[in-house]
Parts: sequence; C-alpha cells; structure tokens
Amino acid sequence: MNLQVKVAEKNSNFAVLAVAGEVDAYTAPQLKETLLPMTKTENYLVKVDLDNVNYMDSTGLGVFISALKSTKENNSHMKLCNMQERVHRLFDITGLAEIMDIE
Repeated sequence: MNLQVKVAEKNSNFAVLAVAGEVDAYTAPQLKETLLPMTKTENYLVKVDLDNVNYMDSTGLGVFISALKSTKENNSHMKLCNMQERVHRLFDITGLAEIMDIE
C-alpha cells in the first residue's frame, strides 16, 4: 500500500500532518521529506495524525526519531495522535512511547 502524507491544517505556529497507509522502508522517505522541515521552525507544534496508518516498521520509527531530534535542536514540538493499537505497540516495545509525546 502506498503512503499519503498531507498537511491538513497549518498556521504560523501549528500544523497537522495527516498520514495514511503503511510507513516502511519504501515509503518512509516521503514522510521524512514532509515532516522534518516542519520541525525546524522555533516554537512550532506539529501534530502527526496517524489514525489511518495501519503498519509501520523500524524505518518509520527512524523517521520519528529524526523528527524528535530536530524538534529538540530547533525548540519546536511534535505530538503523535490517533495511533492505532498495532502501531502504538511498536512504540511501546521499543521504548519510544516513553520519550515521545503520544496523545
């Protein structure tokens, strides 16, 4: 399945990034290309809506680790929301649920 990444809402200090499909080695670069620039603006909040993501592998996790690092370097913030149980379990198992803001 392909990945769809679109900016659902955006203003000067806030954006919602809607992600749908599977985040894997093939599709992760597309997510990274959209997400990382959004984390480079100081005092900016990026909400990543994962409601329609039904699969993610370690490459997808790597994108979110890179984005988290970027938020810390640029004094911005990322919040992951509407995560399906299957995907949330991946964040739990890897310990990322402890260091990422998951709604």
